[in-house]
Amino acid sequence: MANTTEVVQGNSLKMFYRRLSWAKTHEAELVPYQTSVKLSFKRDSDSEKTKDGNIPTSAGLETELELEFFNNSSVPADEFYRSILKNEKVEGWIVDIDRTNKDGMNFAWYVQATISEDETEAKTGDVSERTITFSVNGTAKQGWLTLTKDQQEQVDYVFRGLTAVTAGEDGTEKNGGTAWKDGDEGTYVPKDDSEKDSSK
Repeated sequence: MANTTEVVQGNSLKMFYRRLSWAKTHEAELVPYQTSVKLSFKRDSDSEKTKDGNIPTSAGLETELELEFFNNSSVPADEFYRSILKNEKVEGWIVDIDRTNKDGMNFAWYVQATISEDETEAKTGDVSERTITFSVNGTAKQGWLTLTKDQQEQVDYVFRGLTAVTAGEDGTEKNGGTAWKDGDEGTYVPKDDSEKDSSK
């Protein structure tokens, strides 16, 4: 499949979180109700004077991650409090749910970090908001990952009908609905009222 160039939409970037000590026992979780994710790279530059003129120098790379979301009672939201209070290391992923490679894996940034700031804002009449600032250890890493079924369901959902949801023989859910597909545009088939008329 040929590569194409697409604009990255803000809604496509989702942050997942996990306590680092849970790496072998827990899957990463989507942070619910995200409103903004910002990954910043900064490298200070300077110059050294020599007899032949100035020589530019640069400092080490600094990486900062900031997350804003509507405050809620999820595991990640509570874990952020624990992390800053206990100074525990965490893992974070910024996953582009729309950018995939030829193997169907999603592009992502991965960091290990500690939380340096956790700010809660609660205005009367408004939903409480949280801003989390992460101090990233080392350098953020780029790569490709596969979302588990549960993680995919956290960022997406399938069309459902009005009937109760049951499990099919193949493990997929049966929900009385059929998802929209290309070619359905303009579809309209009038109801057959012949049976209704014959019952009169």
